[in-house]
Amino acid sequence: MDEFETKQERIRRLLRERDLAGLHLRRASSFAWATCGATSQVNWASSYGEASLLVTARGRYLISNNIEAPRLKDEEGLEAQGWEMRITPWHESRNALQELLPPGPFGSDDPEAGARDVSADVSLLRAELTPEEGQRFRELGRLCAQAISAAARAVRPGQSEREIAAALSGECERRGIQAIVNLVASDERVYRFRHPLPSAKILGQYAMLVLCGRKWGLVCSVTRLVHFGKLPGELAQKQEATARVDARLIQATRPARALGEVFGQGVAAYREVGFPDEWRRHHQGGPAGYEPREWLARPDSPEIIRSGQAFAWNPSIEGTKMEDTILVGPGEAEILTATPGWPTIEVRLDGHAIQRPAILEMT
Repeated sequence: MDEFETKQERIRRLLRERDLAGLHLRRASSFAWATCGATSQVNWASSYGEASLLVTARGRYLISNNIEAPRLKDEEGLEAQGWEMRITPWHESRNALQELLPPGPFGSDDPEAGARDVSADVSLLRAELTPEEGQRFRELGRLCAQAISAAARAVRPGQSEREIAAALSGECERRGIQAIVNLVASDERVYRFRHPLPSAKILGQYAMLVLCGRKWGLVCSVTRLVHFGKLPGELAQKQEATARVDARLIQATRPARALGEVFGQGVAAYREVGFPDEWRRHHQGGPAGYEPREWLARPDSPEIIRSGQAFAWNPSIEGTKMEDTILVGPGEAEILTATPGWPTIEVRLDGHAIQRPAILEMT
């Protein structure tokens, strides 16, 4: 069974398990997942596209207006993929969904009138990657690593954070990636804010670049830091500590383990390196897929990790952070956003060496 039919079978299984007459997929992430990478969005700031999908026991439909339909048909190839296109003029208020729904309850990946909210079920489906998606994730990870490395190495004192963010966005666009999260902090803002929106502040000595890059609907997350001159001793100590927490999380992310168990390993690592409360100041990440995080890992997360899933952990200690996207396999996790030529910190755990990104020291 190919990727598309595998996903259709998973949707049909969900319909049977939840006793639903149909599943309406409204979110752009779900649209990309179900179509194997097609884009329904026009406004990147919205979680919703200009088209939706309906799957029933007897058919599969793409619901769109006449503005978007030609691109979805000709460039995305969705009619050839097997979607029956239901197109309405943009100026009419006709409800094509109601015309297509069979009798009985229907589910939606987002709360909407008359539907059962099965967003959690759909998120689980999006996180269960096929081998084809794993290959696309590898390519996306390589491209995101290239983009953030190029932007970080071009950083210079005297630039504003917004100029650095613009450079990162440009490196992404050159590679066909949308930078859906593009955060930059410099100097004291690295210490103060875990989600630093780029500002007009001028870089003096220290910069953090954070990227969530999207292509084919998939999202890779990666963070890199740059320091001009030798690292202060306290900052060097913190990056070593963060590296140990990060390595522990990566090592613990194995098939058949509960996500909460992995989270607990991270909490224990924070305690062991002398920063027991830092995990409370920011989330630690979780499964990746068609959202930057399909859901966040928590101490009591019951979900069981599966081979082939992607994860993005992002431990942080005041003033430093580490983040890469990994792919879980039967052996050691594969780091998709590893950056060739970037300095690393080697962490040895149970006889295994795990390389984590160090702060790049520049002159």
